[in-house]
Amino acid sequence: MMTVKEVSKLTGVSIRTLQYYDKIGLLKPAKYTESGYRLYDEKALELLQQILLFKELEFPLKEIKEILSGPDFDRNKALEQQITLLTMKKEHLENLILFARGIQLIGVNTMDFSVFDTKKMDEYARQAKEQWGKTAQFKEFEQKAKNRSKEEEHVAMEKCMQLFADFGKLKDARPESADVQSHVKKLQDFITEYFYECSDDILFHLGRMYAGGGEFTASIDRVGGEGTAEFVFEAIQIYCGK
Repeated sequence: MMTVKEVSKLTGVSIRTLQYYDKIGLLKPAKYTESGYRLYDEKALELLQQILLFKELEFPLKEIKEILSGPDFDRNKALEQQITLLTMKKEHLENLILFARGIQLIGVNTMDFSVFDTKKMDEYARQAKEQWGKTAQFKEFEQKAKNRSKEEEHVAMEKCMQLFADFGKLKDARPESADVQSHVKKLQDFITEYFYECSDDILFHLGRMYAGGGEFTASIDRVGGEGTAEFVFEAIQIYCGK
């Protein structure tokens, strides 16, 4: 566990900012001491990394909170986008440095302003925002969640985890078997009914998230037994023809 002061020193994020993230529910500490001091674990630090990555894409904090708490958040895809954007920024800065050195050596070319053009980079950031923003699936999820009571929400999550527990009982079968593939269809139908329209493409990305490590993988393996999350993803890949 790390104190807020230690996290601030490690990450460069100010203590005041970390306190604000806690206040708005964006980044909650793992626990509080009896004296009310914030303590952060590795999971909280990983979440902070994701927050900072999305800030590099210039997302408002409110949108970052919605994205990270969304059911279809794909950490690997977010990292791929971040790497692409940072690479584009790096190339842009390198071009500016070369341009500035050219001015230093041979003087100003008043006709050349192309080096300042960031349209390509701005367009990529815009597309990334659209992809992670208020998609039709996210809006549908919000609407369905709004119309459910806390008790109904709890029942829905219990049903969801029971589906994964049942996957665990099927692990001895081959993932392409009729029983397993039928259960994948049940999972897809469940997501459509309770959350949002679950196309094969969305199901595939969810499967990759299930097996990608972290809280989702741990929760699935907890109810279905070790290796269940990976087994579910294998079955989903076959179901989706991947």
